[in-house]
Amino acid sequence: MSAQTIFDAAPLGALIQFSDGSPRPPARFKKKLAAWENRNNVGRLIRKQNEKLTGTTTLHANFTLHQSDHSSAGVVVLRVYRTFSVDSELTFSILERPAIGSVRVFSRAGESGELVYLACDREDAASWLKSHGYPDAVLDEVVGDDPMMASSAGRAA
Repeated sequence: MSAQTIFDAAPLGALIQFSDGSPRPPARFKKKLAAWENRNNVGRLIRKQNEKLTGTTTLHANFTLHQSDHSSAGVVVLRVYRTFSVDSELTFSILERPAIGSVRVFSRAGESGELVYLACDREDAASWLKSHGYPDAVLDEVVGDDPMMASSAGRAA
């Protein structure tokens, strides 16, 4: 799939794989392997942004994937995100869609909000919110696996 197809059809919370199509180098080539992993990896779709006009510059529509968290002593100290423009030359595929009945927790309402947690149900989402403190969080239940189907209306937590 193209990046444009992911932007148009993949639901937020989906697990997305991206690739440049090149074969994986042997593990003994550390630098080549690191460069390959930079262009061939997996992440969870957390945000989509439409095209914007800023002054005389047009910013293409894009989407952001959450790749990983790095922690120390149980505290997340670094989150790795990758943002792709819809005109990216990489190949994308949807590995997993959010399950029906799961609940997406967004940091805030509107286009500026991003997916911060994908809960298995409302009880799990409420429990997660109590310990993570997002005062403007919005909950959105997944009601269908078709990305074109509307999910239930987001409600403030």
